[in-house]
Amino acid sequence: MQKNRALLHRFLPYLRAERKTMAIDLFCASLTTVCEIVLPLIVRRITNAEVLTSGGLTTKLILSAVALYIVLRVVDAVAAYFMATQGHYMGTRIETRMRNDLFRHLQKLSFSYYDNNKIGQLMSRLTSDLFDVTEFAHHMPEEVFITTIKIAACLAIFVSMNGLLAVIIFAFMPFMFLFTRRDRRRMREAFKASRHRVGEINAQTENSLLGIRVVKSFAKEDYEVDKFLEGSGQYFDIKRDSYHYMGRFQTTSRLFDGGLYILCVAVGAFFMKAGKTTVGDFTALLMMVTTLIGSVRRLIDFSEQFNRGLTGIERFAEVMDVAGEPGCDGEGIDPGRIEGDIEFRDVSFTYAGTDKPVFEHLNLHIHRGESVAIVGPSGGGKTTICNLIPRFYTRTTGDILLDGRSIYDLSLRALRQGIGIVQQDVYLFSGTIRENICYGRPDATDDEIRAAAERAGAAEFIAQMPDGYDTYIGERGVKLSGGQKQRISIARVFLKDPPVLILDEATSALDNESERLVQQSLEALMRGRTTLTIAHRLTTIRNATEILVLTEDGIVEQGTHRELIEKGGLYSELYSLYATL
Repeated sequence: MQKNRALLHRFLPYLRAERKTMAIDLFCASLTTVCEIVLPLIVRRITNAEVLTSGGLTTKLILSAVALYIVLRVVDAVAAYFMATQGHYMGTRIETRMRNDLFRHLQKLSFSYYDNNKIGQLMSRLTSDLFDVTEFAHHMPEEVFITTIKIAACLAIFVSMNGLLAVIIFAFMPFMFLFTRRDRRRMREAFKASRHRVGEINAQTENSLLGIRVVKSFAKEDYEVDKFLEGSGQYFDIKRDSYHYMGRFQTTSRLFDGGLYILCVAVGAFFMKAGKTTVGDFTALLMMVTTLIGSVRRLIDFSEQFNRGLTGIERFAEVMDVAGEPGCDGEGIDPGRIEGDIEFRDVSFTYAGTDKPVFEHLNLHIHRGESVAIVGPSGGGKTTICNLIPRFYTRTTGDILLDGRSIYDLSLRALRQGIGIVQQDVYLFSGTIRENICYGRPDATDDEIRAAAERAGAAEFIAQMPDGYDTYIGERGVKLSGGQKQRISIARVFLKDPPVLILDEATSALDNESERLVQQSLEALMRGRTTLTIAHRLTTIRNATEILVLTEDGIVEQGTHRELIEKGGLYSELYSLYATL
């Protein structure tokens, strides 16, 4: 758990951006504080005028005091309105900036980060974790400022009444903070555990609902409900503990409130009996103690909000401290137009957290415009090779060159804009067909979108849709067939028009008819581009310029389809096996 000071330091830049609003807010807070402090002084003046001076309590004094207090209450109401509105607007703006910064940073994180973190947890950090920051951002400076003014004012007034009385009262107060310290720390821990559990519930809910078809096909609804109830029960236990610590915290502070009242009444009464303080001073003392205890209680009550806010800031900082992908901030060379010459030089790769390399000392050269296919048993690193070229992962050793330059010297944006990827698991965004096709080029014209769809073989089925290109396709394109989704993803790449194309088992999940249509679209897409294809259906790569057979031992065979068949090696065995299926 990070230190409070470090977390506040991370938060200060957001607070500084609102310094003008905060200054006005604190000024209004000082006005409301003055209004509250003046009342005991007015009562003190009136009481002493009547008790200590015969005939001192005049109509003029009473009316003047009443008029002053009316003016102060009007000022207090106006100041309180500003604090309740503009102060919360300030907190909301800070929360929004933090959420925007967090989302921007999430876009910069590598594939490996998402491999190891649940999306539901990240969504929790992006949404609910920052909700309490609004109240924290508004009330933290306000409460500290108000409490400081009130305590200082109370101390000054108490000293003016009786210095010894002030020492006795203020010597009692540190014990209140000392005895509640442990419960405050445990509340903070419980709040963080609660946030984590909310993230887990989000992740589990997302997992279950996105896989609802699998759930229903296996009739596992009760199993999913049981899992959810278990997580929900754990969340209840954590919240119960946090409320237990909160209750202890509140009880301890209330006991100290009562003790301070008793101390003031007893000591003040003895001082008045001994003639060391007046009746007016004693009356004002009791009213000021109420103000003092109220301010301390506000600060203590705010500690719950303070801990919630710090928990949100801490979970925000944990993600922001994760380094983004190298080159994610725009540094690197913009190579201009990419030609598409790709070379692997002695490349080795091992996934983070594992010791076994996926492949070692890989050497591969794909010339501009060539169509190279990679086949072989699962686990040989075929997909990994494709992920290394756009730098979704970073090679462990060696280098990868694009047009003679190391891809690690290039601008990440320029590199990826020059590469088009069509995968087996097509991801379409919730929205319309048009929005999905033009995702890579939002400024594309209608004619360009239609041309891309026609080249991808998608125009015919799109024309049959209820709203054509404006048809809503549901979450992940659920309203479309596998072949239709794949052809939209191909249209998306056609519109992007990249010089380098990566096809990662793009047809392996399709039926024969869909595969035939998609394969025709892919062949049109491949013309004139450097293409790297991973395929399990070996009949789709017979026309490749070169075929590489990749195993755990590296590239064991390479050549054209005819050459490898005539060689009678592993490729020939795989092809014969596929042909008999």
